Amino acid sequence: MCNGQNFTNATAASERFFRLYFSQCTQPNEDTLFSLLESFHSLSDRVKRDVEIDFHVIPEYVALKALRNYFHHQNEMLHRVNLIPAGDYPIITDLMSMCFVPRDIVDAAIEGVWERYRVNARAASESVFHWYGQTVNINPAIFNCSVKIFETLAEHSVPVAGQAWSEFSSSYQREEQEGLCHYIDGRISTTAGSVDTLLNDIICAANTSE
Repeated sequence: MCNGQNFTNATAASERFFRLYFSQCTQPNEDTLFSLLESFHSLSDRVKRDVEIDFHVIPEYVALKALRNYFHHQNEMLHRVNLIPAGDYPIITDLMSMCFVPRDIVDAAIEGVWERYRVNARAASESVFHWYGQTVNINPAIFNCSVKIFETLAEHSVPVAGQAWSEFSSSYQREEQEGLCHYIDGRISTTAGSVDTLLNDIICAANTSE
């Protein structure tokens, strides 16, 4: 059982996380992505210490933590991330935007994990990230991890308030009432030929225009 102070700390970290998640959903850019990854990490530290919740049982968290740690020490690599609206292209997917990280960065992030945790980080990354040739879409993992964090906080009765939490909770409850799955697959398909080729062309065009 948490004492009052512990609930206060966990609540503050949770509310900050969902504010940053809302920003990443509505106005995504390199700064909102990095802030959200940092918030995953800080929220995990807070709830593990104060509420005895361990996010390391969530595969999406394990994979995203590896990326967070890499970007934390190699933040100049953030410019190689591409946040692209799905609606601008002949793409079919669950989310309105895609977040592409070069494959070599994801591989480097995994290799940077301590050896005793590396096999688990690699398995998690291969399972929850979506790999397309030389690029990796991490947005479905961000979404599903956020849902699992929401469920975990609710299960442990951590009191959370704020508009971002309320909107997330309302969406979750609506899905419950309609019998919909809370998680997404997030895979990308297209009617314009090869997905890998299309994504490579999109990312090359985006990088050229910068």
